[in-house]
Amino acid sequence: MEDILFIRPEIALDMFLPIFIVSTLVLIFGVGYASIITLSKMGYFSKKWMVLGYLFWALQTYSLYSLSIMIQSEPFTTKVLMITMIAYLFIPHLYFRLIEDSDKRYEDNNIKEKKN
Repeated sequence: MEDILFIRPEIALDMFLPIFIVSTLVLIFGVGYASIITLSKMGYFSKKWMVLGYLFWALQTYSLYSLSIMIQSEPFTTKVLMITMIAYLFIPHLYFRLIEDSDKRYEDNNIKEKKN
């Protein structure tokens, strides 16, 4: 049986620090986006802060794209990462929408039970 050899381009040693910094920025901006959106939706921050959260999402998306270029990802992988980032933009909103809808549903049921 023949061994299959995958040839990938090597990452240049002089690119280690920029790759490390950009990947760290992806994490920092992602946590910033998630925390600001979450705290705004929970009422701890004003809704005006959500603009800053969206800015963090845009910076995270740009950093992730830059990272995929730096590590020489294939075009398909880069497209998948960008589609994932679009999903990451909407998932917190979907999560809080589902929580609000379930709270309303069970709140209505609790009111009906208390009247009986």
